[in-house]
Amino acid sequence: MDYRIEHDSMGEVKVPADKYWGAQTQRSKDNFKIGEGIETMPREITSAFGILKKAAAVANSKLRADKMTDDKLRAISKACDEVIDGTLNEHFPLVVWQTGSGTQSNMNANEVIANRANEILGDKLCHPNDDVNMSQSSNDTFPTAMSIAAVLGVEDRLFPALDELCSTFKRLESENEGVVKSGRTHLQDATPVTFSQEISGWRTSLEKDKRLLEAAMCELRELALGGTAVGTGLNAPKGFDAEVAKAVSEITGKQFVTAPNKFHALTSKDEIVFAHGALKALAADLMKIANDVRWLASGPRLGLGEIRIPENEPGSSIMPGKVNPTQCEAVTMVAVQVMGNDAAIGFAASQGNFELNVFMPVIIYNFIQSVRLLSDAMLSFNANCASGITANRDRMHDNLHNSLMLVTALNPYIGYENAAKTAKKAYAENISLKEACVSLGFLSEEEFDKVFKPEEMV
Repeated sequence: MDYRIEHDSMGEVKVPADKYWGAQTQRSKDNFKIGEGIETMPREITSAFGILKKAAAVANSKLRADKMTDDKLRAISKACDEVIDGTLNEHFPLVVWQTGSGTQSNMNANEVIANRANEILGDKLCHPNDDVNMSQSSNDTFPTAMSIAAVLGVEDRLFPALDELCSTFKRLESENEGVVKSGRTHLQDATPVTFSQEISGWRTSLEKDKRLLEAAMCELRELALGGTAVGTGLNAPKGFDAEVAKAVSEITGKQFVTAPNKFHALTSKDEIVFAHGALKALAADLMKIANDVRWLASGPRLGLGEIRIPENEPGSSIMPGKVNPTQCEAVTMVAVQVMGNDAAIGFAASQGNFELNVFMPVIIYNFIQSVRLLSDAMLSFNANCASGITANRDRMHDNLHNSLMLVTALNPYIGYENAAKTAKKAYAENISLKEACVSLGFLSEEEFDKVFKPEEMV
């Protein structure tokens, strides 16, 4: 491999000749061989750095035109666009498990953008620290990248997947309007519901989760950029924070604002804890929905069997003909992972000491993984399971009319205790509720038929 010599404040370093990164990136790559090749810094963060570095250059060109010249702005902006669209991904090799401030990933971005900008200019005019990192510190850029990546991930990736699943549930509600089935509480028979009502509970859970996430996005839109090292804004020109937030908004097409208190923005991660709490709520609801679906589809002969789901692949290496609810299982495993991520994020966010939290890479790594997994799981579950759900109406009818909890309809006519006696007799003697009620003398056959209408109990 061919190398070139780069230098930083600690001396010279050999760097692969075909890579844009510099000395500080190489030192990190050499010193943190932890999860290398597997747990690199998420590309969402790499892209977010491209956005914020471009925004910073725009802001500096307005406030420090003598230093951020038009030529530098043009070259840096073009290099940042290539970072944003992923063209330069191979030049961002660093792992999550590095300095807790993300300093080395900030310098990775500075070095790549500076070297690519110089290549564009055909001259070494851009310096990683003096130009690309002008008016900034790793301590305010990394939390800014976290905010940008979190907002874009939730709004551009997770919300569309969630909306798609909600749309499927709306269609299923319409298709199953008026289909009455037995309800269940405590995994025991309960009074009737319509299948559309049951599905509406799933849909509404997801819609509420989206509203919770939308509320969380408001706080995540506050950017730390402008606080520099400890929140005082040292070495940043007056108004830089507002200008850079404006530029980020223009680049992304989404509204971002400068954080009103930079001391809080650098050290506290409460906004992302709150936002991931909403992701955990979504995971909990998806766990419930997936479990409902696999319970309802259990069988095909010895389970509930009230719905049919698509048969996508063989389910057993030894039992011929077996098909399993694999999409449901994938969703529930994702939910468990998200719940684990939530615990990690909560612990990490509690470790802000004085003016800086130094657990930021692991926080955003887990947050982005949750967004990715939930988004992909919802798309997969929707396409390969939910969209193909059909009601087994005959089984629903049989189960409904075999349910002892239909006796609840008799409460107003024979009283709770007599209704309980009726249900217990029917169960003990394996007879119908009607036979039990009449034999106990509580109602005549005609009176029973007049008041006992399961389809009207919903």
